[in-house]
Amino acid sequence: MASSASPRSATAAAMMAVVVAATLCLHGATAQQCEDYYASTCPDAYDIVKQVLIQAQESDVRIYASLIRLHFHDCFVQGCDGSLLLDTVPGMQSEKDSPPNNGSARGYEVVDAAKAALEDACPGVLSCADIHAIASEISVELSGGPGWGVLLGRLDGKTSDFNGSLEKFKDVGLNDVDLVALSGAHTFGRVQCQNVAAGRADRLYNFSGTNMPDPSMDSAYRAFLSQRCPRNGNGEVLNDLDPTTPDTFDNHYYTNIEQNRGFLISDQELKSSPEAQGTTAPIVDRFAGSQDAFFGSFA
Repeated sequence: MASSASPRSATAAAMMAVVVAATLCLHGATAQQCEDYYASTCPDAYDIVKQVLIQAQESDVRIYASLIRLHFHDCFVQGCDGSLLLDTVPGMQSEKDSPPNNGSARGYEVVDAAKAALEDACPGVLSCADIHAIASEISVELSGGPGWGVLLGRLDGKTSDFNGSLEKFKDVGLNDVDLVALSGAHTFGRVQCQNVAAGRADRLYNFSGTNMPDPSMDSAYRAFLSQRCPRNGNGEVLNDLDPTTPDTFDNHYYTNIEQNRGFLISDQELKSSPEAQGTTAPIVDRFAGSQDAFFGSFA
């Protein structure tokens, strides 16, 4: 007859399960991220985060788009280390307070809620960086976009880089297809009037200092935005990045650009600028014609 396991042997077995799970993520002598990093230590992690996000979206229809943007802004500074989640403390100014994020990036409280739920289920196991990555994938999938196996095993960053640049595609080995695919995250979410009707971003009234609108913008779309964003009006008024399906993750971002209905100049330039011809413009055409191609590249 088998004997009952002692507390010491039970603890040893649990520790061995953690070691085995971590070993599965090793490749040669270098630790690698893997999809089942928490399979033994927190097997319900994905479902826990998903439930938190579903509840958050019931009161905030923008939250899925906000979370994917939050993850993007985190990753392009010091890597996907969750450093964007850190608060400013003496001697370290947070990335939260940098110009691209201050008053604009949102969704921090949902990441906090997911962390709290996971701490209840499996204390001290998941890093905030991994929670952020999981939340981003779930946000896209729940909005109708592609799913992908999230590679897990990130460590949380302990420092924040206030001056980190987001213009790092080439620095991290990303190419034109990556640029156009990741820009497709603008297929959902909202943006303020000041990003199309004020200062250097003005496409409605003083494009490039000409005191004229951007000639590349569709005239009907420009008239619509002019009503939403009158000259010298409230710059914080929100507008749909995708006026056709604003809360669905699909390829309408690209079909809008094809019709000269890109809200941000950085979006429209992927198709319309002289430099885009022969580089990013054909990729926009391909994604506009095939949602599957876009989803595959984005994932």
